[in-house]
Amino acid sequence: MRVIVQKYGGSSVADLERIRAVADRIAASRADGTGVVVVVSAMGNTTNELLDLARQVTRHPDRRELDMLISVGERIAMALLAMALRERGVPARSLTGSQSGIITDESHADARVVEVRPDRVRRHLDAGEVVIVAGFQGVSRAREVTTLGRGGSDTTAVVLAAALGAAWCEICSDVDGVWSADPRVVAEAARIDEMSLDEGLALARGGAKVLFEDALRYARDHGVEIHASSTFGPGAGTRLRADVGATEGARAVTGEAQLARIRVAPGALVEAAEGLAAAGARVRRRLGSLLWVDLRNAHGGLDAVVGVQDHASAAMVTAVGSGLGARLDLVARGEAALAAAAIPVTQAGAEGDAAWWEVPPERVDDAVRAVRAALV
Repeated sequence: MRVIVQKYGGSSVADLERIRAVADRIAASRADGTGVVVVVSAMGNTTNELLDLARQVTRHPDRRELDMLISVGERIAMALLAMALRERGVPARSLTGSQSGIITDESHADARVVEVRPDRVRRHLDAGEVVIVAGFQGVSRAREVTTLGRGGSDTTAVVLAAALGAAWCEICSDVDGVWSADPRVVAEAARIDEMSLDEGLALARGGAKVLFEDALRYARDHGVEIHASSTFGPGAGTRLRADVGATEGARAVTGEAQLARIRVAPGALVEAAEGLAAAGARVRRRLGSLLWVDLRNAHGGLDAVVGVQDHASAAMVTAVGSGLGARLDLVARGEAALAAAAIPVTQAGAEGDAAWWEVPPERVDDAVRAVRAALV
């Protein structure tokens, strides 16, 4: 049996009408005998609402209890979707992350998948059922409920696709694939038909919301082809795979305005890195003693992190293309475009498939427009 994995984000299952529409889409996907595994996020803003409840109780919620709380959202969505499929005569079975065999490390709120045991998923597929899995969650080796951080449902889908030998993993959202820039920022942005998984990973690290770092890294390392597509609208989407040819310039440009620039005390890099990881922060870039950190999962903040001398809000624009970091002519062209737009650059760097510039947070959209016009 050919197997595919589909992931539906929170906007795709935001209400009962959309859940019914997703059920129709899934039923069509299995009409030719394809086995379908579905990963769902929590409905709409459920996760944020649960986080708000926790913060109303305490400013510093315990991370273990936080995982117990926010893992509920995906379970609601999976059960409702299973009911909608059964109403259509499609046999379906909902499973939590732990029931699906997703084993993680001991971290809470930002766990990493260490093993997948998909035996139960396979049994239900062999029985002709659609298997619906709660995304974003797993179980640690200590049998604790864990969550995988923002974008964790994408990671759930990719690790299951790898474990099942799926033909591909389809990431369904309200966006038709990956674009050369955020269309809300750049009116001329165009959808990208194909890009490499390495480029996708570089774009995710730069802040692109349609792709998530852990999922792309796992897909690249385990040979999983990803299709990023729209849940409801027509469109071909974007295919991300290993063997995609290089481009002349950049393939895409993205901006991230929700970073912190951290200065680490001399000799304290190891302690700071461990403290940041324990707090749920993700290091995006490093330049000497400076770190640029994503704090979206750092629910307790940075006050207790050893080795952090100071931190301030920061923003970054990133251009991505095959080997772009080694193309000094293109890097210089991007810098010239920022200078021509009178956008100050505080720090910059280039490596691998990416070139990046730190810019004022209030100018990040202007910076995206300037760099895309120069390089894409």
